[in-house]
Amino acid sequence: MDVGYLLSATAVRVTGTSLRNGIQVDYEPLIDALVQQAEALSELPVLRVHWYDSARDGVPDTLQQFIGELPNVKLRLGRFGVDGQQKGVDLRIGLDLVTHARNGAADVFILVSGDDDLTEAVEEAQVHGVQVILLAVPNAEDRPHGISRHLIRAADGLKILFPDTIDQTVTKVEMSPPPTQPTAQSIAVGGPGGRLRAKAKYEEPAELAEQIDSVVTNVLTTFRRSATPEALAELTTGKPSIPRDIDKALLTDLSDRRGGTDLSEAVRHQLRGEFWEQYDKV
Repeated sequence: MDVGYLLSATAVRVTGTSLRNGIQVDYEPLIDALVQQAEALSELPVLRVHWYDSARDGVPDTLQQFIGELPNVKLRLGRFGVDGQQKGVDLRIGLDLVTHARNGAADVFILVSGDDDLTEAVEEAQVHGVQVILLAVPNAEDRPHGISRHLIRAADGLKILFPDTIDQTVTKVEMSPPPTQPTAQSIAVGGPGGRLRAKAKYEEPAELAEQIDSVVTNVLTTFRRSATPEALAELTTGKPSIPRDIDKALLTDLSDRRGGTDLSEAVRHQLRGEFWEQYDKV
């Protein structure tokens, strides 16, 4: 269970953005439902749920401790890097997958992840005679969300997590009504002699400009709806730095909108600039 994938993809279905703070999860029934679906797919009893997540300095927080104490759940933690990205999670998943396959610990592995980096681990596990089935989170149209094509080709099958499972265990956080977001396509800036002139909001193609605007609007709306007063204050005082969870949601959502492509530094800079521009207008 790649928790980063599970929660960000689930958030996209529920809120339209991958920002994990925008959803509230009832974890115990969610895990129970995933186990039941895995047993139905494999026609075998589940040995154990491996729950892969990241933690600061590898130390579990209160929620992760609760999940790790659930029956037949093994907590496997990576850590956050200095850039806020999770480190070691994919490596742990891949090593466990290959090791358990080599040791004959199970005959069928149900993998909840979409990461291309796991492709080689899946293929190596299959060499040892096991099946690997992908279980994808469905999007709003009940189609698999965020699954690498290479991973799909390597796996022995692709199924989607039952949509009812998500709809019954994951809800949108509602703490305050979202503010109205501006949609203006130009801003006024100072020119020579103090005169105002119109400046195009983006130097990139119009399609990219619209994608950036939409992604930022969705992430900001979701954040404001779910954020505590302390989180709002922290965002403001930390400017121009963007908290890692918000920044990750911005980058992930824009990449998804652009077909999973890597974002150039110029596009990342434009995206983050647009975030603060929209934030300051409200």
